[in-house]
Formats: sequence, C-alpha cells, structure tokens
Amino acid sequence: MFALEFKAKGKPNQYAAIDEAIRTAQFVRNKCIRFWMDNRGVGQKELYRHSTVLRGEFSFVKSLNSSACQASVERAYSAIARFYDNCKKAVPGKKGCPQFKKNCRSVEYKVSGWKLSETRKQITFTDKKGIGKLKLKGTWDLNFYQLDQIKRVRLIRRADGYYIQFLIGAENKVDTTPTGKTIGLDVGLKEFYTDSDGHSEPNPKFYRESEKRLKFRQRRVSRKKKGSINRHIAINRLGRTHLKISRQREEHAKRVARCVIQSNDLVAYEDLRIKNLVKNHCLAKSINDVGWYQFRKWLEYFGVKFGRVTVAVNPVYTSQKCSNCGAIVKKSLSVRTHVCECGFVMDRDWNAAINILKLALSTVGHTGTSVRLRSPSVVEVNALGDSTSTLAGEILSEQVGSMNKESPRLKAWGVSIHLNKACFQLVRIQTALCRNDFCI
Repeated sequence: MFALEFKAKGKPNQYAAIDEAIRTAQFVRNKCIRFWMDNRGVGQKELYRHSTVLRGEFSFVKSLNSSACQASVERAYSAIARFYDNCKKAVPGKKGCPQFKKNCRSVEYKVSGWKLSETRKQITFTDKKGIGKLKLKGTWDLNFYQLDQIKRVRLIRRADGYYIQFLIGAENKVDTTPTGKTIGLDVGLKEFYTDSDGHSEPNPKFYRESEKRLKFRQRRVSRKKKGSINRHIAINRLGRTHLKISRQREEHAKRVARCVIQSNDLVAYEDLRIKNLVKNHCLAKSINDVGWYQFRKWLEYFGVKFGRVTVAVNPVYTSQKCSNCGAIVKKSLSVRTHVCECGFVMDRDWNAAINILKLALSTVGHTGTSVRLRSPSVVEVNALGDSTSTLAGEILSEQVGSMNKESPRLKAWGVSIHLNKACFQLVRIQTALCRNDFCI
C-alpha cells in the first residue's frame, strides 16, 4: 500500500469545514483514550461501541462520517496497543503511554464519505460537515487505479494549505537487473555519507542554512500581541519556513537513497539509535539536521521496491577497527584520519564504511530486507521493511519496529533466490574483499 498526495483547492468556508472535521476526529480519539483510562483492559470493539455512544450524544460527532469516526478509534487503539507492546517487551525508559492530542492535523475516511468525479480531478465529501467538492492539484493520475483499490482518504492541514492523500492498495514493485555491486555506508555530520568505494556525499545542512531566516520569523512572532490576527499570520509564516526545511531534507534523503539502491545489489549501513544519539546536546541540532532516520527509511523502502538487499549492522567499533588488519585504534571524533600500527592510513569514514560492508557480508544480522535459510536449496529474501534478527551467528539481539514508509500498512512481499547463485555470489564477494576490490 502506498500514498498519492494532492493539493486541495477550495473556498474559505470549505477550509473551515475541514478544520471542524479534524477537530471532531481529535475529539473522538481523545474520548476513546479517556474511556480506556477509566476502563483499563477494554479492547477495540468496546472503543467502537463507545464511538457509537458519542455519535448519539453529540450532534457534531454525528455529522462526521461514521468511517472517519472508526478511523479515529483505530488511531486511539493503535497508541494503546503500542503501549502494551512496549510494556511486554520491557523497552527501557518511557513506554509511551497514550496521551491526549492537542493539535491534530488530519482526518481519515475509509471507503465511504467521499466520491471522486468521473475525471478523477475532483473529490466530494458527502458527510454533513459541509466540506463539499474540492479540486485536486497534482501530477498523479488516479485513472490508473480502480476505485476499489483506494482504501483510505486523508485530509491533512499544513502551514501552506490543505492536502488530500489517497492510500492505494496495490503492489509497488519495479523489476530491475542485478548490478553485481555491494556497498557499505557510514553516515556522518561532516559528510552526509561516505561509502566503501571512497565516495562522499556532501551534507547540505538545510537547517543551518535557514537558521537566520528562522530567527527573524521567530522574532516577528514574539513581537505580536497574543491572540491577534497579526500574530496568527506570523506563526503561519514561521511554520512555512519550517515546512520548507523539512521538505528539503526529506527530498534530499529520498533522492540519494534511490540512487544508492538502484546502483547496488546490497547496501549495508549502521543500525543507529537516533533517539539516544540526540541526548548529546552538543551534537543534537546537527544530528537532527542531517536526517539519518529519513535516509535509512527511504533506503529500506526503495530496497523493497527495487528488490535490493539492505542490511543494518551493529555500529560498535566500526570507526575504531582497522579494515586492513582488524586492530582496534582508539580515536576521538576530532581525529578524521585512521592511522594503524600496520602502516594502513585512510580517511576515518572510509575505513568505517569498509568495516560496515565486511560485517554485513560476514554476518547478516538485523536487516531491512531479511535473508533467511528455509531449505537446503532455497534462500528466501523477505523484504518486509521490518527490522529482524536473522541467520545463525547473528550479532544483534535487539529488535526495532517497522521501517515501512510510504504507508504504515505497507504489505510484505517475498522473493526466492536459488542457493547455488547466492553461494556463487558470496564466493565472488569474498574474492573481491581479499583484493580490496569492492566493485564486483
């Protein structure tokens, strides 16, 4: 399942109706969370019944389509289920207890409550909120898909307007030919990444470049009177600046990840815990600015789409270990050159990228595209986009959640590769490693 997004064009009264629908969806979700807090142990069916009670009690809830109310209930139950899962897994730190939403920005409809025009250029919302007909501005062609393939429709409010997302239940897969290449990536702050071939991608630093503009917009907000129209306008302009930075970072990660995946059959990268890394207050701004999570997310997504293998390896000692002799060479972050007693001298990030590739080829641990041995003659490549520990000799014991991106409901698909071809490829890889030649 993947999403197609369009800009929604309408009149001011229609935008006000969309805001009312979003507030109603937020109200239903918060009421379901309150009902769960007062009645611990209730399931999704009880929450559905509670939403029915809310529709009978409040007229503004009844005016919202019933499928949109059900989607709000599902959002509430998703937060509850995630909290219980974290408790069962004994996740360290906070378990993510469900909280009340204060600024919800979207409402989701299922298969009812909306109707597309014959040209698929307009959409009409048929509930009693008064949204009416909206024009769809975008380059996607909805005529390519059947109506029964559209599983959900989302209305999203952003700083620069309103958007409509269509969740399409179709296979998003592209057949590609093998390149015969493998690569290891070491992400950093000085360079966006350095691969095992020695190539470095520069770090664009979108937030740093726009920091002066952000400070200017923030001063404008602070000088306006609270509750005034001018303050509202200043806040919107500040939000547009943040939105532009976010889109720049996302598009850059998407473009680079697509190029890397299309150029290589196997991509290895570090299994970094960004949430722990940003606890370093000296580097938190730079880590958030570079966008490592977005890059990994799109790597795994395009790995599924193009049928490539993506492997997340344990980052321990990848920067300290010598890729030539295997000795541990301690160095601080300020030391940018790896110098070993064996006489091997190389850029620090390049050395780490080679270690990441070697680790991925020797022990497939925690993979975005998991490889599991099912029978003596077949190796199954299960491109789930979920982090899993696989194969004998695995080096990672921890599990993390799903990394599926285009939609959280992205369905898994599987591919089978004959073992003799896989073994032949591994022999070629090992031979190349002995020659320090990583382009096979």
